[in-house]
Amino acid sequence: MEVRDPGLQPERTTLAWRRTLISLVVVDLFIWRSWLTSEPSTGNLIGDLPGLDYQGICALMAAAATVVLACVVWVRSRQLHVGNEAASARLVLVSTLAVMGLGGTAIAAIALGG
Repeated sequence: MEVRDPGLQPERTTLAWRRTLISLVVVDLFIWRSWLTSEPSTGNLIGDLPGLDYQGICALMAAAATVVLACVVWVRSRQLHVGNEAASARLVLVSTLAVMGLGGTAIAAIALGG
């Protein structure tokens, strides 16, 4: 891979990824709050698990997307400590899919909550 900007770009990139992760955790908290404060539904999706309705699934999906993004941030930060090569296409694809999934989950949680 070709070397990118040798200046402060790796540090700025790492900080931007961390800020993005913090904002995603905030979105997660809003989704979880919406789920926990919603009226309990009578029809659970999976057997006898209490509270696992559509908003519960949204909360779990949001948490999963955030965990995936936390792993991506960790991997990319480690890569930038070693060198300043461009991010791999797989890493960019995984992070894009996780962000799109989290956005869709947030929209679904808002639609189901209101």
